[in-house]
Amino acid sequence: MSNEGRVRDRNGGRGKGASRAGTALLLCFAAMAVLGILTESGGGGPRSLPLQPPSRQHPLGTDDMGYDLLRLLVEAAPVSLMVGLGAGAVAAILGTGVGLLAGYARGVRAEVLSAVIDVALLIPMLPLMVLLTTLLGPGMGNIILVIALIGWCSTARAVRARVIQLRDAPFVEALKALGLTRGRIVLLHVLPNVSGIVSAKLVLGIAGAMLSEAALSFMGLGDPLRPSWGRIMHFAFQRGGFANGLWNWYLPPGLCITACALGFVFLGLAWEQRAETPAVAEEWADEPRGA
Repeated sequence: MSNEGRVRDRNGGRGKGASRAGTALLLCFAAMAVLGILTESGGGGPRSLPLQPPSRQHPLGTDDMGYDLLRLLVEAAPVSLMVGLGAGAVAAILGTGVGLLAGYARGVRAEVLSAVIDVALLIPMLPLMVLLTTLLGPGMGNIILVIALIGWCSTARAVRARVIQLRDAPFVEALKALGLTRGRIVLLHVLPNVSGIVSAKLVLGIAGAMLSEAALSFMGLGDPLRPSWGRIMHFAFQRGGFANGLWNWYLPPGLCITACALGFVFLGLAWEQRAETPAVAEEWADEPRGA
């Protein structure tokens, strides 16, 4: 076996391991989210004595209002996942559209779109998210919109780079010679050939969106009507959980955010590695997937 083949096999093995680890983590949190939807009570269930330590009745104890922390953690899972999935999907759609236009176009239009992508990548994300969330309000829909409007540029840059490689490929030239319009070529033949990059960026974008939502909620800008893991940490910080060392209050939501984001990152990196292997790149260059 050649050195290139050994490297490909080794990278493929690592990619499969990361994919399996990410899938296992995400299945656990998906089950947790389903349980949270089924047991949702709107406030953490019945109240008990405040600030109780972990016990058989309350495995993670209670917060300062007497709500069971484990139940709050489970009920917050679907909210955090919904924000991540919604913002990641919208960002992937926006980034794919801009990337296709910037990559396939030529001349002034391509330069303007490329400049927009490059400038968007240079803008600090967190201050802009705080500003936009403050202006629009802390609702879940607004948070999804804000995160998506800031997180699309990474997908756009990756799609643009791939489309630039494909726009002069032999199959694209053949389609032009057959008289196909630019729109049909882009939508039916170029877009399927960048689907691997888009799917990888989508999964990575979901992880980033979850972390962004947690940061906004921790600063008190989350949806006040819906619990999330970041909002649990916000209340723990605001009401003395950090100052008094109540690890059972602030540590579990932090671990959930980290583990769930890692699951999406593992899956996204595995898909990204698979999409960027030399064999796949050669296949994309020679044959149209949408033909």
